[in-house]
Amino acid sequence: MSERLHVAGPEGRSIEVLVGGADAGPWLLFHGGSPSAVAEWARMDDTVRAAGLRLATYSRPGYGASTPRPQAGSFADDVADSVAVLDHLGAATFLTAGWSGGGPRALACAAMLPDRCRAVATIAGVAPYDTEGLDWFAGMAEENHEEYRAAEQGPEVYGRFLERDALDLLQASPDQVLEGMGGLVTPVDAAALDAGFADWMSRTFNHAAAQGVVGMRDDGLAAVAPWGFDLADIRVPVAVWQGRQDAMVPFEHGVWLAEHVPTAEARLLEDEGHLSLIVHLDRILADLIRLGGLGGAG
Repeated sequence: MSERLHVAGPEGRSIEVLVGGADAGPWLLFHGGSPSAVAEWARMDDTVRAAGLRLATYSRPGYGASTPRPQAGSFADDVADSVAVLDHLGAATFLTAGWSGGGPRALACAAMLPDRCRAVATIAGVAPYDTEGLDWFAGMAEENHEEYRAAEQGPEVYGRFLERDALDLLQASPDQVLEGMGGLVTPVDAAALDAGFADWMSRTFNHAAAQGVVGMRDDGLAAVAPWGFDLADIRVPVAVWQGRQDAMVPFEHGVWLAEHVPTAEARLLEDEGHLSLIVHLDRILADLIRLGGLGGAG
C-alpha cells in the first residue's frame, strides 16, 4: 500500500512524499516529469514491488502540497530536497530514476551524492539547454517550442503563458489527456496511453496544479537555466533510455547524454516514444538493479 508523508525540507519548506513498493529492500527514488505531483499508480507500485525495491517519489516545490521556493531553483538545488526525503526514510544508499524533466534531477543525485547513489536511469530525459553539439528543439513538437521560448523570457512572461495555455492540460480529465497534449504525443505514445495510464496522468497533472502554475513555472525556468552541476563529474553508473518516436524530448537528447555522461550506457530504442518507455519500467528497473550491483534485490 502507498503512503503519503509530509517531510521537513530545506528553508522550512514541507515536501509531499509518496512511498510504496516492497516492504523491505533497496530504495528507488523516482523523479517525475514536468509537470507532475505525487499520485498513486498501481502499475508503477506493483512493478517496483516485483523488482524487490521500495519506492519513494515526491512533489517538487510548488507542486501538489509541497511548499514553493521563494524563487525558482536549479536542478542541482533539488538534490537538497532529495536528501531530506532520503534521510527521513533512513535510506543510506539508493537507486534513482528520472522521467523526462525528472532525468536531470536523477543525474544531479549521481553527480552530487556519489557515496549514496548506486546507479541512475534517465528515461526520456532532457539534455542541457543551449549546449554545444545539440539543437535542443530539433524534432520537438511545436507546443514545446512555444513554451520554452516563453520560459526564456523569465518568470513573469512564462507564468502568464502557463496561466493562458497550460491550465487546460493541468485540469484535464483522463479522457482529455491525449487531446490536451496535442502534437506532443506520437502514435506509439498514443497506443501506450491506455485507460489506467491516462487516469494516472490526469491525477498527477491535476494535483500538480493544486497551487496553480507555480510548480510548472519553476520547472520550466530550471530547464532553460544552467543545471548547477557538471555531467563530467558523474562516476555513478548511468543508463540512458530514449526512444526515437518521442516528440516531447527528442531522440538526440538521449544520444547527447549518452556521449557526455562519462559512465553512461545507451539504451536508444528505435520504436519507443516518450510515454511508451514507462510501459517497460520492469526492464528499466532490472537494468538499474544490475548497474547498482544489487542483483539479488528482486
